[in-house]
Amino acid sequence: MLHTDGYSAYAWYAKKTGIAHAQWWAHSRRAFLKAEAIEPARVAEALELCLDDPGVEIDTNSLERALRAIPMGKKNWMFCWTELGAKQIGIAQSLLVTCKLHDIDPYDYLVDVLQRVGQHPASRVHELTPRMWKSLFADNPLRSPLHQIA
Repeated sequence: MLHTDGYSAYAWYAKKTGIAHAQWWAHSRRAFLKAEAIEPARVAEALELCLDDPGVEIDTNSLERALRAIPMGKKNWMFCWTELGAKQIGIAQSLLVTCKLHDIDPYDYLVDVLQRVGQHPASRVHELTPRMWKSLFADNPLRSPLHQIA
């Protein structure tokens, strides 16, 4: 599930990749509530359409707060210098936050995946996402040789 704000690039990406896309309702819902006095039946119908998956939050605030946990980020991420740099930082932030959301130690995850990725079949790369990695590899992660020194 790709959970995003209303930025149109996310809808395009979800459609292109076939990923289910959930947009946040916080701002839209407020507009519907303001219109309730004028069109109560239509507003009621609209408000019933975003509530079929209880795992999707009404907004992305928790994800945005989670990203702020990376201290170096803050406003420094605005100055990535290139689109490619910004994309790579976004990937790293997403991986770290996803690890945190799944109670995974990011160090253990990254050490394991960076060692495993060269021998892992490309057709099963989805198994290396934090959520899947936790169920498949977290109980027996590959370790760095430096792990034994500490």
